Amino acid sequence: MLDFVLCDDNFNVLNRLEKMLEAILIEKNFDARIALGTTSPEELINYIRNHKVNVIILDIDLRSNVSGLDLANIIRKKDKDVYIIFTTGHLEYGLIAYKYKTFDYLAKPVTKERLEDTVIRLFEDVSGSKTDFVRLDNNKTIIRQDSILYIQKDGMKSIFYTDTREYETYCSFKTIMLQLPSHFIQCHKSYIVNINKIASIDTTNNTILLDSKKQGSKCYIGPKYKSKLMEVLNYGNFSNNLECNDNSKWNSFNNMLLFIIICWGNGRYAIIYHNFKY
Repeated sequence: MLDFVLCDDNFNVLNRLEKMLEAILIEKNFDARIALGTTSPEELINYIRNHKVNVIILDIDLRSNVSGLDLANIIRKKDKDVYIIFTTGHLEYGLIAYKYKTFDYLAKPVTKERLEDTVIRLFEDVSGSKTDFVRLDNNKTIIRQDSILYIQKDGMKSIFYTDTREYETYCSFKTIMLQLPSHFIQCHKSYIVNINKIASIDTTNNTILLDSKKQGSKCYIGPKYKSKLMEVLNYGNFSNNLECNDNSKWNSFNNMLLFIIICWGNGRYAIIYHNFKY
């Protein structure tokens, strides 16, 4: 978990920044928390002396005998690895700020979109690899791919379901699928499922139960998509990690399919395989 510390001498600005950051951490399902929000440089220094801090969002122009740049100098001497993000209404400080190995520099008033972009890049840097996102509505909607359970088409809308919230967009399934990796499969005319999130499959009722913090999260399997879904799950050895409502049916299906491939060849396989579609 990453600990964030925020310091701004304006209480209203600090409060707004805290609310925006907290919302971003929840929406993006980031493993982080706001450990401290303060208007006092002295409180910030005392906290850092006694606690491990990962990220500091710091106002440069503090109404104090100690500026944000002075604080950054003190912080850097103690911790060379902490991420420092400056905020200020004075753009002329920009070049000076980077002297302290600043991760980013946010001009006031800080918008949620700008802060979100910085936080996303920060987590990418921490993980050492780029996190993949789905970007929709001209980047107004940004969703971590690994947080998506499934996507549902509801009329003209497409709804993304994650553990923490739902996202609505008017993008088509075709547009969405172009941005998704191979472990996202269309399992129904109105559903796309993340197969890495599947907990169990009920082949009798054609439902998929998702591995989610929300109890009862599920989507549905359409007749047209069922055999393809089962083929993908079996090929990727996903069936070994899944619960099935009828294991004998699952095993029978796999054995019969293997028998047809070996004994009948490609031509007849296509015809007989069709008979096994539900």
